[in-house]
Amino acid sequence: MAKLLQILVCVLLVLGFALTSSATVYTVGDTSGWDISTNLNSWPNDKKFKVGDALSFQYSSSNSVSQVTKESFDVCNTTKVIKKYTGGNTTVTLTKPGDWYFVSGSKLYCLGGMKLVVEVENNQAYAPAGVPEAATGSGQGDLPNPTTKSNTPTSSAFINCGPNAFVLAIFGLIAVTLYMDVTFGDFVFVMKLY
Repeated sequence: MAKLLQILVCVLLVLGFALTSSATVYTVGDTSGWDISTNLNSWPNDKKFKVGDALSFQYSSSNSVSQVTKESFDVCNTTKVIKKYTGGNTTVTLTKPGDWYFVSGSKLYCLGGMKLVVEVENNQAYAPAGVPEAATGSGQGDLPNPTTKSNTPTSSAFINCGPNAFVLAIFGLIAVTLYMDVTFGDFVFVMKLY
């Protein structure tokens, strides 16, 4: 009976982790990747991006991707960027809700349609430890300075876990109840023998 309980607890733990790990990694452009031939304007249409998800940009080492403001996105300004990524493989974690704008590091590619905007929805199950701030330095132009507000969440992550935490708590309660029944049941049985 004790072996059965151990197996049940392990299964419940694995199930609990599976339920609470809900971040998705999207490969931008799917199999075409971050490329001038990819229709990046329609690529996000059938996707629902949430805080905690990540965008994986796959591109040649001669190209780059830059996160920009809406203003830079609209006119394909590749010099006023929030963050520039190079190297061919880049993963960007979506750490806050709202619109995220990306353009090719090549202005001509950007003007040819190699740019992407994704709308990110809030995700109560995701509670990041802190959001990295944009680097300051040359090339920043008139972008706003990083905020002085704390990036530390003010509430506990457990409270903001959403419905998955409730399911996990129920499974935990069942496991503890079964464990207590087995343990105390054996204890009572042993006490009756004496």
